[in-house]
Amino acid sequence: MWDAGGRRYLDFFGGILTTMTAHALPEVTKAVSEQAARLVHSSTLYLNRPMIDLAERIAALSGIPDARVFFTTSGTEANDTALLLATAYRRSNQIIAMRNSYHGRSFSAVGITGNSGWSPTSYSPLQTLWAHGAVRGRGPFAHLDDREFTEAAVADLRDLLGQARGQVAALIAEPVQGVGGFTSPPDGLYAAFRDVLAERGILWIADEVQTGWGRTGDHFWGWQAHDQAGPPDLLTFAKGIGNGMSIGGVVARADIMNVIDTNSLSTFGGSPVTMAAGLANLTYLLDHDLQGNARRVGGLLRERLRAGTAGMAHVREVRGRGLMLGVELVEPGTDRADPARASAALEAARAAGLLLGKGGGHDTSVLRVAPPLSLTVAEAEEGGDLLLSALRATA
Repeated sequence: MWDAGGRRYLDFFGGILTTMTAHALPEVTKAVSEQAARLVHSSTLYLNRPMIDLAERIAALSGIPDARVFFTTSGTEANDTALLLATAYRRSNQIIAMRNSYHGRSFSAVGITGNSGWSPTSYSPLQTLWAHGAVRGRGPFAHLDDREFTEAAVADLRDLLGQARGQVAALIAEPVQGVGGFTSPPDGLYAAFRDVLAERGILWIADEVQTGWGRTGDHFWGWQAHDQAGPPDLLTFAKGIGNGMSIGGVVARADIMNVIDTNSLSTFGGSPVTMAAGLANLTYLLDHDLQGNARRVGGLLRERLRAGTAGMAHVREVRGRGLMLGVELVEPGTDRADPARASAALEAARAAGLLLGKGGGHDTSVLRVAPPLSLTVAEAEEGGDLLLSALRATA
């Protein structure tokens, strides 16, 4: 990328994990231009060919049986829609959400957002129950090994459900927390949760807004790290599928999707232009195995950062999968988060020509690294070295 003054930047955040394949990808640009010359708008009230084609591709990839797709314009709207479906299906407004989570900026989404830095009000149309387990390296279970951690989180979930009044509609969870600092539980935790939920008919909503489309490298969807109990009942997506175009959506089983028996549509959801962009983008991602590239190049970048920060007292951890990596900063010699130092490192990286993100818990002390999935080895090495230089400058 270049700024107005002609200065070059490596984009290692992709507009908040949204530029998934590449900036100005010719295949996407061509699809947008050609579709704009035919039909720009129809809404979800009327079907259009790109909408149908993209919905069929996503349904087939989702892993959800008898899947149906509803398109929205953002991840927030997608999660709103999933909450609408789940609460209507279960006739309950009780939702289990994970601590430190983020699900959007609407009134209902902030009500299930556990990260207080992104939840500006305590008012909500939902009754939210907060579960442990999404943050591996901090909290009351951090000292446990993976098996013990999962067992403790499951016990906490059972206790939480035992205190709930009436039936609970759904659990919503990010397989890897995005705004929360790219934290994730041990593999299989949500499968263990799913077994408990299934005993009570509670739905599982996987928020794949940031984790979907192969970004984690090991899996196409984040939920697949927890697939022992089968796929989620609902899956939400957005960001990367549009490669900068405004696309979101929900995948759900037909019996859940069809529970809404009143009029319900999205004026700008399923726009022919954005659908054409999403279809071209998804085709490119699959044809060029960008998930595999995220696994290979992301692994190299992660190990380069771990090696380079090994002696840095202010770097607590380099974590993540694929091209979804977090570098957590602390006050040297302590375990206390250091958001000011993280901000300084972010600005030092930008001044050197590297764009990053920031997040993590209540103190936003994690540098978030999430470049487009087409990242080359040379770009990973250059960006990794720029990040290490910024970290040394703020030691």
